[in-house]
Amino acid sequence: MKTYFLFLLISVFFISCTSTEMVDSWKSDEIDSYAPNKILIVAVSPNKTARLKFEQQVKNEFELRGMEAVISFNYFDASVRTEKMTSEELKNLENKLLEDGFDSVLFTKIVGEEDRISYKKLHDFDKNFKKFKDDYIKFQDIYYNPDYYNEYKVYHAETAFYCICPTKERELIWKGYVDVIDPISIDETVNDYVNLLIAVLEKEKLIHKKVLMEEIIN
Repeated sequence: MKTYFLFLLISVFFISCTSTEMVDSWKSDEIDSYAPNKILIVAVSPNKTARLKFEQQVKNEFELRGMEAVISFNYFDASVRTEKMTSEELKNLENKLLEDGFDSVLFTKIVGEEDRISYKKLHDFDKNFKKFKDDYIKFQDIYYNPDYYNEYKVYHAETAFYCICPTKERELIWKGYVDVIDPISIDETVNDYVNLLIAVLEKEKLIHKKVLMEEIIN
């Protein structure tokens, strides 16, 4: 087993001053490279709009790389989208995926959130503050000015890549842990999360490279 620490910062998962950050990832040491052919894209979110945008954008990126991709929003029936599933029902779903020619599932979900506070300004060491009173006067806003701090929310997300090939166990081959910082705009957030995800999957040799138009023509 290998643990990869990929620190890729991309501005915005939901806004321009937001960012998505891959804080950690894991890849099976039994997998050097992977070449999926037909992938089911699954996002779990109570926000129907965000879920559909995310799944559709990942689908578009995979198709640009020559893979067949299907979004769960279309593949799952209404009951699957609105009700909890039992272990037996999920097993039947996996069997159906095999029957329909799928070999992979990409599964993304929000697993937690937290509120954070930061200073509005980072101050370099100032050699002029040689006395306590000078230092205290300069920075006493920390105590008396509520605008000295920035408060923001961080969402913790996970994306897992599963092989469901019929010749081997249904297994996890990769998982990435992503922090979504201070989201506001769904469109920009989804765009940056997907860009980060695709870049990492390509780096780890888990999806095909983008198919260039001239390659399609030839």
